[in-house]
Amino acid sequence: MDRKRALYLSAGAVAVAGAVVGLRAAARPAPIGEGVKRLRVRYYAHRGLWNAEVPENSMAAFALAAAAGYGIELDLQLDADGNVVVFHDDDLFRMTGYRGRLSDTPAAVLKTLRLAGTEQGIPLFSKVLELVDTAPLIIELKTTPRYRELCEKTLALLGNFSGDYVVESFDPRIVAWFARRAPHVIRGQLVGRPHGTSAVAYGKRWLLSKMLTNRIARPQFIACEKELLDTPTVRSCKRAGAAIVAWTTRTPVECAACEAADAVIFENYLPT
Repeated sequence: MDRKRALYLSAGAVAVAGAVVGLRAAARPAPIGEGVKRLRVRYYAHRGLWNAEVPENSMAAFALAAAAGYGIELDLQLDADGNVVVFHDDDLFRMTGYRGRLSDTPAAVLKTLRLAGTEQGIPLFSKVLELVDTAPLIIELKTTPRYRELCEKTLALLGNFSGDYVVESFDPRIVAWFARRAPHVIRGQLVGRPHGTSAVAYGKRWLLSKMLTNRIARPQFIACEKELLDTPTVRSCKRAGAAIVAWTTRTPVECAACEAADAVIFENYLPT
């Protein structure tokens, strides 16, 4: 019995060790190498340099960020007509008062909407690229069933942009699309602390927080919620050659705590 038990214990230890090695392999990113130069500034204004008078993800917010010398983080989605527009939420209500999903709303309706009671409208990505000129961008592509269309159109629009940019997404399918179809574009996996209103939503965020989709997505940088910056998984990705982007800092104190990051996304203060 002792011999059999020892064999069982040895087999169990081998299985556990194999599982650990497998998880580490699954979490391994693609090294960013010289591509880290695309993150050529340290600070990126979250949805532009917005404030009480200037709404997030607006042309005015992007103009202010570019003029101040900051990089810009922004969000891309497709409207019902297939236009690439800059907007964060799935639903339009919080920022415009209009009840409806952006992806279901045609361009003719979107053009009539205003952001947060100002004169600013929902911008086309093409217009933002013209406005910001060479300002460095971190471009988040939002999750959508039409993710291939969003990726293709985003890549096409970036073809004439002369500034530095990287792309990122919570959706590993989007990151993997760029790895396969546009490997010259620096790509990142967004990760945050697990949460969600359903077990499925929580499970997806947990998988991402452990980087278990990296083998498929092959990200070159990890854009992590600032609270995850010092976790073993993020540190392991950095050792493996990935760059680290921390989000979203809202005070100088929070910013100072992100010293280990290669770039920092901020809002509500002006980092120096």
